[in-house]
Amino acid sequence: MVDYSALPANTPVLVGAGQITDHWYGDDAASAPSPQDLRRDAARIALEDSGAPKAVRDAIDRIVAVRTTPDSIPGAPQPFGRCANPPATVATDLAIADTENIYSELGGNQPQELVNELAAALHAGECRAALLVGAEATRALKAAVRAGMTLDWSRSAAGPQTDRGYGGALLSPYEIRNGLGAPTQTYPAFEHALRRRLGNSREEHMALMSELWAAFSQVAADNPHAQFPTARSEEFLSTPSAENYPVADPYLKWHVAQDAVNQAAAVVMTTVAEAERMGIDRAKWIFLHGHAEAKDGFVTRRQDLSRSLPIEKTLHQALRTSGKQASDIALFDIYSCFPCAVLLATEALGIDWRETPATLTGGLPFFGGPGNNYSLHAIATMTERLREQPGDFGLILANGGFLTKEAVGVYSTTPPENWAPVSSETIQREINAQLLPKPEQADGEITVSTYTVVFQKGVPTRGYIIGDGATGRVLARIAKGDDATLKALLTEDPIGKRANIEVRDDTNIIAGFA
Repeated sequence: MVDYSALPANTPVLVGAGQITDHWYGDDAASAPSPQDLRRDAARIALEDSGAPKAVRDAIDRIVAVRTTPDSIPGAPQPFGRCANPPATVATDLAIADTENIYSELGGNQPQELVNELAAALHAGECRAALLVGAEATRALKAAVRAGMTLDWSRSAAGPQTDRGYGGALLSPYEIRNGLGAPTQTYPAFEHALRRRLGNSREEHMALMSELWAAFSQVAADNPHAQFPTARSEEFLSTPSAENYPVADPYLKWHVAQDAVNQAAAVVMTTVAEAERMGIDRAKWIFLHGHAEAKDGFVTRRQDLSRSLPIEKTLHQALRTSGKQASDIALFDIYSCFPCAVLLATEALGIDWRETPATLTGGLPFFGGPGNNYSLHAIATMTERLREQPGDFGLILANGGFLTKEAVGVYSTTPPENWAPVSSETIQREINAQLLPKPEQADGEITVSTYTVVFQKGVPTRGYIIGDGATGRVLARIAKGDDATLKALLTEDPIGKRANIEVRDDTNIIAGFA
């Protein structure tokens, strides 16, 4: 039996969770979901889930909204307008007064990192209760544009707001100039590097990715909140087709996160003292135990692209500060934008994903990839599952950028002893100390360590290689119109080969293979 009377009054606790998935796909403009409405509805569900919605609503004095995808891309088109103050709009919609309003920076790490931050703020007495909420309506946006509909997503409440902006740059000007870009264009660098370290041929790694994702899709098929609840076979996932076309080698469409979703999630956090005062049933309480967050440098400055130091170090810190080992954890949700993220995390944990499921939701390709907000759905689902399995522990890994920003939390209905915030300063210093010098433009030969070819409408259009030469790490792209090199990267495994690099107009260009 847990002696709740011995818990420090300022121990943070999660008391409500909610999520919603809307399958609207162009039926009529009147029923089209907006990000504002989705945030409101998920927050309302979280309040009701606490069992004391009025008391919780009256106690909330901080609202944090996770940044939407359109607000994360400078200059991104927003054809239906935008909400200027998402947290204040949620407060107005739910009649919550006098709140501190925060709009997060970008990154899929944000939901877990914000839970860690809010737990520390509650523990310090900086707020009484906090609402964390996020939503995406990318599916509705795309469908409405295709149908020529006119929607109005500009509804916004007035009030103070701390907008944390974009955060730091995820790619350097050097990387953008020489071939890196969108996630589907950059993650293949990690995937191929991991493939080579594991000793897999192209065919073997395709089979591995598809086996992993087939299991994820089965979880999504059984999840009422999944946007794409269809179980997909290994054969389908490994075979190019009209429904599963090449995106960027080695990925086909269903190997990557799917952003065409209408999804929202929310959680409510408070302290043990406030939860007792509000009369919230202790069976609802979920505690954060160990936690960590850390970030990596630019892609071309990482020593080993087949590993992720932030994933390894945050996982180890979260477990260590929980007093747990991976074998003590019953439930996992590992961020799953691309297969390598799951493969690297399960490797670091020392768990076999064939025996221990690595997702609670079905993952970003099949549950859905609601921008920066996916892991808030994982936290809401973890809350539901742990209430069904009191005493068990669950772990969530949230990832942002290009394996750039990681945040981990360990959860349980079992309360921690003398909870205190955990600092990640030591592991951050260790990661920073491993970064390579800044790469430079240089003619010469390099040994290829990874690469990709990017497709557009099924046609290979561009590509790059990363390798090491006399000047250090080098990133080089395929010259426009160089179909021979595109073909060579697709038909021959270039890893380990020597490549000639020429600098043309301040850009590294692949001039052939030795």
